[in-house]
Amino acid sequence: MPAKTTKPDIILKLINRKSGAALNQLQEATGWKPHSVRAVLSGLRRKGHEITRDKNKKGVTFYSIVDGAQK
Repeated sequence: MPAKTTKPDIILKLINRKSGAALNQLQEATGWKPHSVRAVLSGLRRKGHEITRDKNKKGVTFYSIVDGAQK
């Protein structure tokens, strides 16, 4: 039986994309509020994932994994 995909797994998959993921995309994918998504991002950082936070020209915040920092 395949392992169950958790919401933190979904977040990790989305931020691993080359373009990363916006907070609202992470919220839509998980059904969580912003503070819950940010808490999981902090947890992933504590597990050793190097996550960056940048803003695009419209001021939208995007999160992504630093290349080579994936575990």
